[in-house]
Amino acid sequence: MSLPVQQQAKYWGIATAAFLTILWFLGDVILPFVLGGAIAYCLDPIADRLERMGCTRAVAVTIITLVAAFVFVLLILLVIPTLMQQSSQLMNTAPELFERLQVFLTERFPALMDADSAIRQQLLKIGEAIQSKGGEVINGLLSSALGLINVLVLIIIVPVVAFYLLLDWDNMTAKINDMLPRDHAPIVQKIAKDIDRTLASFIRGQGTVCIILGTYYAMALMLAGLNFGLVVGFIAGLISFIPYVGALVGGVLALGLAIFQFWGEWFSIAIIAIIFGLGQFFEGNILTPKLVGGSVGLHPVWLIFALSVFGSLFGFVGMLVAVPVAAMIGVVTRYGLNRYKESRLYRGLSSDD
Repeated sequence: MSLPVQQQAKYWGIATAAFLTILWFLGDVILPFVLGGAIAYCLDPIADRLERMGCTRAVAVTIITLVAAFVFVLLILLVIPTLMQQSSQLMNTAPELFERLQVFLTERFPALMDADSAIRQQLLKIGEAIQSKGGEVINGLLSSALGLINVLVLIIIVPVVAFYLLLDWDNMTAKINDMLPRDHAPIVQKIAKDIDRTLASFIRGQGTVCIILGTYYAMALMLAGLNFGLVVGFIAGLISFIPYVGALVGGVLALGLAIFQFWGEWFSIAIIAIIFGLGQFFEGNILTPKLVGGSVGLHPVWLIFALSVFGSLFGFVGMLVAVPVAAMIGVVTRYGLNRYKESRLYRGLSSDD
């Protein structure tokens, strides 16, 4: 005989409170384990495919680890130093860009740039803020990141955690499945499959889309000769998980930089616009349908809300767990709504059932 609903709600409430408490007090400590678990979850389908090709689990995980290490070293040697250099140069160049914007507006719209003009005063304030604090932004981000997490510890612990979790992933899922309450195991397994389908579509599929778009934007902008093209491509790819936002933010930033760099060279500016137009076309018609699928189950507004709430409450670790928690809440909510529509409360006493 299964437990009463009130008793079940109490136990699930205690489990939720314990999860949030652990996240609150141990956020920085569990960060390497959260990252390692996320990496193992993303790489598990590759390991399963290698196993189907005849490899043992240990050999499959070893192959994945060697390839990942090679890619990581390649990024450290080739991409990350250039990215950091361009980011620093962009922050240092930002005040000059605002001054050139002010000159541009003054020459073409003199009426808007009077001494008492609100636009002029606002631009002056922005320029002063960037000059006084722009150089501190990168340093502040780096210092805060170094204060919250030990980079060396992350570099060492995360791969180790990911390796062992990936090696034992099937055993862990089997043990968790064996520990489920027998009365509720079929329902929990169904909900878990729906959650896994949602997470796989979003994290694996959308993550792959972000990497492809970021690489495309960065390489295309650099080949087009745009200064800071690597930074713009990185930003555009990073936020491409929110539909249209990555292309919009990246396109506005790239076009703004292109206008200052290529003013008068309209063909070069048009090339930048075409790059983002093609990226948006491939994302909407090829990448997202093929890699993500038609229904992810995470509405962009719900996703942004979850990221904002968990990020403000639990910091960086909260942002990492926001997507899986949002997916779980969404799946459970949809299941509850379906059960509600099947109930007498929704269908009424006049129902034949």
